[in-house]
Amino acid sequence: MKRNFMLKFVSMTLLMALFSMPLTLNAQGSKANFAGSWAYNASKSDMGQPPQGMGGGGGGQRPGGFGGGDMVVTQDANTLTMERTMQGMDGQAMTTTTKYSLDGKETVNTTGRGENKSVAKWSADGKTLNIVTTMSFNFDGQTNEMKTTEDWSLAGGNLTVVSTMNTPNGERKTTRVYDKK
Repeated sequence: MKRNFMLKFVSMTLLMALFSMPLTLNAQGSKANFAGSWAYNASKSDMGQPPQGMGGGGGGQRPGGFGGGDMVVTQDANTLTMERTMQGMDGQAMTTTTKYSLDGKETVNTTGRGENKSVAKWSADGKTLNIVTTMSFNFDGQTNEMKTTEDWSLAGGNLTVVSTMNTPNGERKTTRVYDKK
């Protein structure tokens, strides 16, 4: 009798493990994959109005890197790397590389203007990546901070990045749309 019970117990345990394995694998593999080469689509993007004092610009891009710019994204289970090329204030192309940890840990990226600390988290369904970045920079001898929240999602062959930036001059919301190259 004990042996019969043990066989049933072991069989049920194995069955439960086998049935739950595809669910676990599917849950891990169901996150959006943003990897690829992306072309900024100015006609589908909405760069909004810059906060007072931040200046303007044309063609869907703003001076100081607030515009679009094409980008290449690489992604694995733990890291998303974005290499974005934009037109600088002097008209020259400039490329920036930013890395994000996809496990919820803080990532630090250093720029010519200061340090950016970001935390990336997936939505419950794995279709949207939320990235919160705090940018520290020096301006007129003072250290300032700006906070940006970005939501990355895929739809219809496009990558959409909806951003909300809190600046000393007010809030700025933008939607950047990229076409897959």
